[in-house]
Amino acid sequence: MPETDDIGFGLPSGVSWSMDWNLLRTFMVIAEENSITRAARFLGLKQPTVSNALRRLETLLGCQLAARDPRNFDLTRHGQALYKECREIFGSVSRLPNLLSDTCDTVEGHVNICMASHVMTPLLDTALATFHARHSMTSFSISVLSSRDVVEAVVSKQASFGVCLMREPVPELTTTLFYREHFGFFCGPSHPLYGRTGLTLRDMRDYERVTFSTDNLGDVLHPVAALRAQAQFSDKVAGDSNNLEEVRRMIMAGLGIGPLPIHVVERDIKNGRLWQLPPYKDPPIIDLFVISHPRANLNAAEAAFLVTLTDLIAETPLDERTYGTNVPMPGGQS
Repeated sequence: MPETDDIGFGLPSGVSWSMDWNLLRTFMVIAEENSITRAARFLGLKQPTVSNALRRLETLLGCQLAARDPRNFDLTRHGQALYKECREIFGSVSRLPNLLSDTCDTVEGHVNICMASHVMTPLLDTALATFHARHSMTSFSISVLSSRDVVEAVVSKQASFGVCLMREPVPELTTTLFYREHFGFFCGPSHPLYGRTGLTLRDMRDYERVTFSTDNLGDVLHPVAALRAQAQFSDKVAGDSNNLEEVRRMIMAGLGIGPLPIHVVERDIKNGRLWQLPPYKDPPIIDLFVISHPRANLNAAEAAFLVTLTDLIAETPLDERTYGTNVPMPGGQS
């Protein structure tokens, strides 16, 4: 039986040594843009050049990677498998300078964390402060993305690890429940419901909504969407965003009613910039997770910080990592 190449397509050995890695990079852009024309524009190349690169790669690998005609472009099963490998390859390559910075026994290096907007928990603050005090030769960068993009960055190994909302676990990732937050519905000072007490979910049905892009059944804010659907809220959306700060801004501006993590906007509630609406008891619960890739090559700082954070989580009971249950509200609501 002939030897096969490691890429998984049953190819003769040696393909990895003769591979033009620029072809893989071009293919990855084609897959992400879902178009040869857009990929050419992104790469600053002519369309025939990109088309020729795709044909060369298909010839080298001995399989069709994309089904294309003038109107449609879709990756084949082989194309989807190759794209997944390309993401990991280039994610690992992008992290090489960080990995090669480990030259001594001292814990030093750069930690790259991706997280959803407004991750607010004293556990993260404590972990950062404690770790940097012990290892002063370390540095951090924190990128704020949508939860979906956080997962993508960790899966492709472009980030050391991430903090995000998740509806379903991703099989290739290690997932740790970080903390739990309660979501409430709110309106701003100019809204007709502001200042009213004794409301029910029925009173909120006819008003426009402001919401998150992930406020859909089956998505990461499923518990919020399920309550909204059960209460028969209006389908008219006045504004949406994947950034908590922008959702908060639109609610405060009076565009509509919308969901926010109660503990994140506690100060706004106390200062009267937001008014909490029903349900006042048992509001929806959303879980946030720390995710990492077990096959990612972490540098010394990344590995040590991940241990620091996960150990702190393990030492803290879940009820102490659950927020937004007892926030005082204007008007004496309960």
